[in-house]
Amino acid sequence: MMLCKLSLKNIKKSIKDYAIYFFTLILGISIFYVFNALESQTVLMDVSSSTRDIIKLMMTIVSSVSVFVSFVLGFLIIYASRFLMKRRSKEFGIYLTLGISKRKISMILFLETLFIGILSLLVGLGLGIIASQIMSLLVANMFEANLTKFTFIFSASSAIKTIIYFSIMYLIVMIFNTLSVSKCKLIDLLNGAKTSEKVKLKNPYLCIIIFIIAVIVLGKAYHMVTAEFLTLQEVDDIIKPIIMGVISTFLIFWSLSGLILRIVQSIKRYYYKGLNSFTLRQFSSKINTTVFGTTIICLMLFVTICLLSSCLTIKNSMNKNIRELAPVDAMFSQNINMNKNYEYYKNYGYNDLQIKNSNYTAKEMFELYNFDITSYFKNYIEVNTYATKDLTMNNTLGSLLDYVRTNFPFLAYDTMETIMKISDYNKVAKFYGIDEYFLNDNQYMIVADFNSMVEIRNIALKNKEQISLFGHTLNPKYENCQDGFLEMSSNHINTGIILVPDNVIDEDYLFKNYLIGNYKTSDKNEIIKIENSINELDKSSKTKEYLLPIGTTKLSIKEATVGLSAMVTFIGLYLGIIFLISSAAILGLKELSESSDNKERFKMLRKIGVSEKMINKALFRQILIFFMLPLILAIIHSIFGIKFAIQILEVFGNEELLPSIIMTSIFLVLIYGGYFLITYNSSKNIIKERF
Repeated sequence: MMLCKLSLKNIKKSIKDYAIYFFTLILGISIFYVFNALESQTVLMDVSSSTRDIIKLMMTIVSSVSVFVSFVLGFLIIYASRFLMKRRSKEFGIYLTLGISKRKISMILFLETLFIGILSLLVGLGLGIIASQIMSLLVANMFEANLTKFTFIFSASSAIKTIIYFSIMYLIVMIFNTLSVSKCKLIDLLNGAKTSEKVKLKNPYLCIIIFIIAVIVLGKAYHMVTAEFLTLQEVDDIIKPIIMGVISTFLIFWSLSGLILRIVQSIKRYYYKGLNSFTLRQFSSKINTTVFGTTIICLMLFVTICLLSSCLTIKNSMNKNIRELAPVDAMFSQNINMNKNYEYYKNYGYNDLQIKNSNYTAKEMFELYNFDITSYFKNYIEVNTYATKDLTMNNTLGSLLDYVRTNFPFLAYDTMETIMKISDYNKVAKFYGIDEYFLNDNQYMIVADFNSMVEIRNIALKNKEQISLFGHTLNPKYENCQDGFLEMSSNHINTGIILVPDNVIDEDYLFKNYLIGNYKTSDKNEIIKIENSINELDKSSKTKEYLLPIGTTKLSIKEATVGLSAMVTFIGLYLGIIFLISSAAILGLKELSESSDNKERFKMLRKIGVSEKMINKALFRQILIFFMLPLILAIIHSIFGIKFAIQILEVFGNEELLPSIIMTSIFLVLIYGGYFLITYNSSKNIIKERF
């Protein structure tokens, strides 16, 4: 009973020391609960079976990610416990001096950890339950579920999972604390707070050389992942700039730790102003001994910014793409004249009868199945595309073929180009509500929206490369690709369609027919019935002889897109926020440890007459620099990291990048800034202690 009272009294007395510990535990628990409660939040949603399958897949991934997250949070708890142990080493030494046994001290620590754990779980779960209701609305909005069924949701399974995971972490911390106390000697405990790492001065000229080399290597890594992106073909090609970036980051911090103080010392007017000399020496001392830790924190912040920005960009862009790239209800395509490319289709698994019976349009093929697809459309159009082995990318690149092959060797240059009549494309453009074009008899143009291919094709267009098609020689009308597309999708996938005058086309080279239309109904349930009826045709015995048209519908695109964007968003947010909490918590705990070690130095400032206001200002600047240095370099890394990520994910588009960066900045300000303020206030209390 006495030990319980002493434990509670210690927690109350050290509540200021425990601020960051509490903040980290509560945030970790609430976030863990929120993301693991997603499954319960989606149970009541009125969604289609395909969307339900996507949600189940998302929850499987979230559960797997939670295991990794638990390890990260477990490490954080142990790291925080180490700080608290060091902070209270003198207190434990006094206990031993008074005759209290190590076993009882271990019991006090056990009870303290238990009480803190229970309190953190209760507060964290409470916040998590409240936050999960907001998440429910977000999930419902993302999946366009029926909000009339919304109700307060408590996920018992998620709560139990959270309690089990964190109980295991607390148990490990209890064991760790018990072992730490049992191994400590009295003299170590009494002097624990006074021990600090030795500061080694570095040769300034060596630091300058290392800094210049690190900046050059980092610049090369940036160049490789942006300007040279299209030449990165193998995994090793991507790993190389990553390794260069990690090493150069370490070297930059290593060299700065030896340069910052000397550079500022040379600016005497600034160095001797107020407590700047004290602040800079304190900071220089810290960074000199935490180069590796600062590097890890910088890289974690870099990953956080890239994760949050990229996942939010993908979500926003995909939602925008649905509106722009799926402008009508349905599109059906049918391969024509497959026998002209027999070997190609045979290799893809089509049988001889299917290849032979490939002379029907999409509409005619549906009629063969006794299904009048057009009866479901209020309006529709039919258009064709053409292809010939005489017009591949080898031909469209013309005299620049060798140059492009050298720089972009991974492209399939022998693939037949997609050719389309200008009148057919304009029918589609008018139907979609996008730009229409006009061509003279001797002109051609290319419409595309896949950025990497646009850049490559523009090389030839700017060189005014001619093409020969069905006995006609054509010149490019424009010096670059024009924005446009034919096939509906959730992404920018059009690598290029060659538009030519109608009189150029040879109908013998008809390659694919398209039937594009809008349903008579806008009711989702009715549309589902129509599309289910079309899917049922696949069970017909006629599929052995006749290929059904391939369908792409707005509803299917929307469901797939929403599912993918939800997965990317939630998992990116989950990992990004955890990494952000980890980075800020480690920085905060390290700074509190330093404040504890340097308490005597601040006492000395008071003795020589320095005001409390000046001391607090110096402490504020010191902590601000310590927090900002890894963040500034992480932001610089992120500028190029996001460019790299966007190039990989360019099919999704990057039009919504700015809102994503704004949201990421808000997360940084709230979480990282929150840790900064807690660290400053806790450090201020530590240096004010009079004993």
